[in-house]
Parts: sequence; structure tokens; C-alpha cells
Amino acid sequence: MVPLTVGHLHRASRLSRCFATRRSRLLPALLLVLITGGCGSPAPLRPDLFYALDPEPLESPVGSPVSATLLVSDLAARGFLGGRQIVFRTEAEPLRVQRYDDLLWADPVPRAVSGNLVRAVRSARVFAFTLIPADRGRADYLLGGEVERFEHLPTATPPRVVGTLNLALVRADDRRSVWDRRYHREVEVQGDTPDDMAVAFNRMAALLSADVVRDLRALPRPPRLPVLP
Repeated sequence: MVPLTVGHLHRASRLSRCFATRRSRLLPALLLVLITGGCGSPAPLRPDLFYALDPEPLESPVGSPVSATLLVSDLAARGFLGGRQIVFRTEAEPLRVQRYDDLLWADPVPRAVSGNLVRAVRSARVFAFTLIPADRGRADYLLGGEVERFEHLPTATPPRVVGTLNLALVRADDRRSVWDRRYHREVEVQGDTPDDMAVAFNRMAALLSADVVRDLRALPRPPRLPVLP
């Protein structure tokens, strides 16, 4: 252990006076920062806005339903589309997929779109029965697929929303494909508010569901058995 000497004490005294001088110089600057920081109040945070994706079906019943049962599976989605934040993309950065921090869907897009399809098929009375995975029933046809795109283009001319679905219809008994199709829609946003954007999204979702309903309605119907006397 190094013993303390008078020289050590003198040097410690000089260092103490030096630090005290520095503190006296820094104190006014620190007070100024605290005063100016306390004068301004932080900007109020905008609350999160939640939007429902639940449009009214566009297709009405035509004729009698197909004597079969359709099961609409939960749709899949990749990346941000599987969440609840509304996705957008700008023309300046077309490869950059972004999300709004405070604009959200009440339900994730895949679940909402699946619900739209079920509601539209039931409203149009395409099949005798339309089921969801939670239902306990045996289906004749299975409808499933993926939400490929569902986003807002705020800087496009004109601003619009775009949506793409990849769907497949298969027979439940042998898993043979009936058809595999891609559905795409774009709807112009009539305004510059988040509510206007949500209205356009709902319009687009209704159009996509109507396109699917029309294809399901075109399925060949089984021949009717002759009525014996």
C-alpha cells in the first residue's frame, strides 16, 4: 500500500478545487436545460383507432342453393398482414412495407377476410350449409388460401387500397382441386382521413367476396334423379 504524503494531499486539494470549478460552470447550463425542458409540455398522443372490416354482402340469392356443405378455412397471411396494424406502401419506396402505428384492424386481416367470405356465401345462399372450422359438421367442399396483399397506397394517384387473395376450392372426400384462383381489387380512397381509408378497405373486401361468390355459384350442380311414379 502506497503511503500518503504531503504532496499527495496538495495534489488532492488542487483536484478538488478543479472539480468544484467545473461543477460551478456546469450548474447554470444544467439549470437552463431543466427550465427549458419543463416549460414545454409534450404533445398529446393520438389514441389508437380500431377499424372493423365487416362490409355488407353484395350478392343476393339466385335460385336454389347447391345441395352440399362448404367449409371456409381460416386464411393464411405472411409478414405484417398477419397482424392488426394497417399496412401501407409509398411510391417513393415501393419495396418498403410499412405499418401505421395507431391505425389498426379490430381483427387480424386473415380472420376478418375469412369471416367476410362466410357471410357473403351464406347471404347469397350458394350452398345448403356454410361452415367454419369451429363448426362440427362434415363438408363436401373446402375453401382456403392466403391473403397475399391488403394495403393502403396513400401517395398513389389517386390514393387507393389494394387487395389480393389466392384461394383454392377442393373436394373434401378426395382432396381433388376444383379450382385455384387469384382475386385482385383496387378501390380509390374518397378523402384524406383514416375513416375514408377504412371505407375504401371495406368496399374492396365486399368486392373480393362477391367475386368469390360468383365463382362458387358457377359450380356444376349434380344431376337431379328422376322422380319415379
